[in-house]
Amino acid sequence: MPDIPKSSKIGKNVVIENDVKIGENVFIGHNTIILNGTEIGDNVVIGFNCVLGIQPIGNQRMRKISKNHNQLVLKNNTRIGNLVSIYSGTLVAKNVFIGDHASIRENVIIEEGTVIGRGAIVELNSKIGKKCTIQTLAYVTGDTIIEDNVFIGPCVSMSNDKYMGAEDYSLKGPYIKKKAKIGNNASLLPAITIGENAIIGAGSVVTKDLKDNQVVVGSPAKDIKS
Repeated sequence: MPDIPKSSKIGKNVVIENDVKIGENVFIGHNTIILNGTEIGDNVVIGFNCVLGIQPIGNQRMRKISKNHNQLVLKNNTRIGNLVSIYSGTLVAKNVFIGDHASIRENVIIEEGTVIGRGAIVELNSKIGKKCTIQTLAYVTGDTIIEDNVFIGPCVSMSNDKYMGAEDYSLKGPYIKKKAKIGNNASLLPAITIGENAIIGAGSVVTKDLKDNQVVVGSPAKDIKS
């Protein structure tokens, strides 16, 4: 068991492996597991039944994954709900909120002040900027870049495989620029760029790049205002 500051509170049946760093005034809920290589800053709250610092695994049909020796880092004042899983090699900045049942894969960066909603999924090698809102059950595919102050509504879905596994392809998710807003249940195809301040209506299917300030709706999404 690592050294735990007296100011921190640890629940019942918590497992904390040896190579873990825990800051001041940390709360860890009952039945949570903190794995090797995890670094927890000051004033962090972690809910019940979470697993943090998971090493990725896969099979021969998945992209090659090597063991990740980088740390999972949770910066000061982060709040994590219940039943959350976060993988190793990920950085969660200050003042981030991650809701119940969310899953964050390896090699992800979540910058300061962002909210990850209940049941949302953020896949590997993705970057989410400052003060973003990723709402309930949204799916951020692997290899996605989201800039600052982006709003992503409930159940938004993204993809990064242009050929749906039929042939070799360099996986690339959407690139979403600052202050873009994406309505609930919208779908974004691989490798598209969403311009600054663009707005995507609920239920839209976006197949092409959007310019700055463009507003689109429908399936496929069509311009209604620029």
